[in-house]
Amino acid sequence: MAIRPIRLFGDPILRTAADPVTDFDKQLRALVKDLTQTLDDAQGAGLAAPQIGVGLRVFAYAVGGDRGYLVNPDLDFPDEEEQDGEEGCLSFPGIYYDVKRRLNTVARGYTDRGDQVQVVGTQVLARCLQHETDHLDGVLFIDRMDQATRKWAMKSIRESKWDGPVKLSPHRITDRIF
Repeated sequence: MAIRPIRLFGDPILRTAADPVTDFDKQLRALVKDLTQTLDDAQGAGLAAPQIGVGLRVFAYAVGGDRGYLVNPDLDFPDEEEQDGEEGCLSFPGIYYDVKRRLNTVARGYTDRGDQVQVVGTQVLARCLQHETDHLDGVLFIDRMDQATRKWAMKSIRESKWDGPVKLSPHRITDRIF
């Protein structure tokens, strides 16, 4: 297990769709451990493999008492209810803005040994599951913002100390972000 550096906005891997996992082997189990340990160290709510430089469809999450990971996740939405609330990202240190997401989410995927698993999330967990699955598709939370909010977020990003070619997070992150 190892704590891995977290890639920051501007790193091309964050805009690249991750490949499906095809080998449920020792290397995948090591990746899951690295994701979990890095997430715990960063005190975040979720962390996707591309955020640590690995282009595979895997993420870990820790929202309240709900902790785990999903390999090759697929999302379903049991209803049309939405929520609007503050969201951040470990790849955007210190940046928090309102993002509209679905209120209820069902995520289906696999364990690191290839067993099927399902996670049902509402509110913050639903937000996290959507956020992390977006990372696996090369979609960032700024892409989900309305135009005015995104404009303010981009201004904050340009003014941040990590703007530009910086790729690895120099900041310790709080548990408010995904």
